[in-house]
Amino acid sequence: MEKYQKLGKIGEGTYGTVYRGVIRDSLDSIALKLVRLDDEDEGVPSSALREISLLKQLKHPNVVSLYDVVHSSGSLVLVFEYCDLDLKKYFDNVGGEIDSMTVRSLMHQLLSGLAYCHANNVMHRDLKPQNLLINTHGHSAPQLKLADFGLARAFGIPVRCYSAEVVTLWYRPPDVLFGAKLYNTAIDMWSAGCIFGEIANSGKPLFPGADVDDQLKRIFKVLGTPSDEMWPGISSLPDYKPFPYYNPITSFRQLIPSLCANGRDLIQKLIVCNPVNRLSAEAAMRHPYFQAYV
Repeated sequence: MEKYQKLGKIGEGTYGTVYRGVIRDSLDSIALKLVRLDDEDEGVPSSALREISLLKQLKHPNVVSLYDVVHSSGSLVLVFEYCDLDLKKYFDNVGGEIDSMTVRSLMHQLLSGLAYCHANNVMHRDLKPQNLLINTHGHSAPQLKLADFGLARAFGIPVRCYSAEVVTLWYRPPDVLFGAKLYNTAIDMWSAGCIFGEIANSGKPLFPGADVDDQLKRIFKVLGTPSDEMWPGISSLPDYKPFPYYNPITSFRQLIPSLCANGRDLIQKLIVCNPVNRLSAEAAMRHPYFQAYV
């Protein structure tokens, strides 16, 4: 740790406290995630080990960089590149409507980071504005990076059963809300769609549910209540229960008034109840919404 100097506290991560710091030689800013190791515990938390192993293999402009890991008695320190703030704080700082080019840029960067993770067999499983870091200094437009991979999982063959206790409630897809344990990268695509709507609505969440039932009700009031015809197998999900029938809203313009027609078309292809029908990150990046941007 003599290479680094710890400065003020930034916040709390999934399993540790995050501080701002500097590299002593260069004075470059860094973020230090301090994981306290309980003597009675069985060593390093699994979420920390998972984040370290995954981030060591993920190198992309839209994924936060892990520079170093320092293990000392009683603690483990993860040394990350420093970012100014997270997307949630960015919303608070902007304090008004985010211009359409910035919305498009942030969404393209989110999809770019996700496409890279998914191509490398990694599901994030906890996408939300607090886990998306933003750099504003030295950049003409905000630079977005996926962070906090404590719940991320590598996936592949054979198919595995995963925990349904993932993804913060407001960004959790209906299949996982109904207890699905067999899922794939579509879990991240639902969250990305929710975040897209939130960016376009200047920080106002699409589905701010109070609990699982309220969350599902809010989703179905917008998308319509799914049936076995629309979503084969829904009624056999572990926590499935019938909901009142709601008609889908006729126009997404009332939900996200600032989005153009192409933007509304893209979000409707991401927030789809049946995970099989959700657009992949790679396909979403080719959507006409981004043609003027790329």
